[in-house]
Amino acid sequence: MKLRVGVAGAGVFGRHHMRVLQTLETAELAGVFDIDPARAAQAAADHGVPAFESLDALAAAADAAIVAVPTTAHAATGRQLLRAGLDVLIEKPIAPTLEEADQLLAAAGENGKIIQVGHLERFNPAVEALAAKITIPLFFEIHRLSLFTPRSLDVDVVLDLMIHDIDIVLAITKMMPEEVRAAGISILSKKVDIANVRLAFPGGCVANLTASRVSTERVRKVRLFQPHEYISIDYADQKGIAFRVSPQKQIGFEPFLIKKEEPLLREVAHFVDCVNQRSIPRVDGLEARRALAVALDILEKIEAHAAIISATLAAQQ
Repeated sequence: MKLRVGVAGAGVFGRHHMRVLQTLETAELAGVFDIDPARAAQAAADHGVPAFESLDALAAAADAAIVAVPTTAHAATGRQLLRAGLDVLIEKPIAPTLEEADQLLAAAGENGKIIQVGHLERFNPAVEALAAKITIPLFFEIHRLSLFTPRSLDVDVVLDLMIHDIDIVLAITKMMPEEVRAAGISILSKKVDIANVRLAFPGGCVANLTASRVSTERVRKVRLFQPHEYISIDYADQKGIAFRVSPQKQIGFEPFLIKKEEPLLREVAHFVDCVNQRSIPRVDGLEARRALAVALDILEKIEAHAAIISATLAAQQ
């Protein structure tokens, strides 16, 4: 029998999840709920499924749910669904605070339910190809640049965009950073819109990350340096290439053989499989909490740096 999956949130992300669910042979889109009844009704009509009047009504009609509401509502929505007996896939970040993340983890544990978090790039075939090539990572250079859009402005660029790359670096290094340095500024919103971060890990690995949502172009690239090898990955194009130096000091290169697939489709299919098999997701609540902890540390460092800049500017007046 197909797993009945409901979607909480009928915005851009919620609609993408609805689309993907209807392509899976292992799942059935049970319906959608949104605090805006008109938006829910339109999304439901587009997909030929019910629009529920409440989150409880959605929970009663589903076995599992996808939480695609604004980040500030992740904890409340996720807890309600978990307590109603549903496994949940929550869009990233897991929550805006560690306290709320812990509340979600506790609710999942108390009710014996699964939490998967939507760190989408983990299901990108290019990222999987990169992970398979890792030996001893020494240096990362990562850029994630986007054009400005009015959505996701309830959080800053670190929680909106950079957290994808934080999660990937933590997964590859299998360590938490021992030093965080960061700077960021607000440009078109009241939140931080562009940020540059340096993460230093035990053993000497360093990761430089830049994220911007006020760019004139869309860039999704990671460059990784490890002994005798440089790897470049394009998340968006799902392409990769490795440059190597032989013992004879000859430089060679090898394009990655990557079968392009939609990461969201793979992510949702993985969630359905984990629910059916009662297995731990690739990005469970604990992994997502670690990424959130680093992201919040980055935001603290950005705030401290901003205070230094303000003092410097004041001294010049």
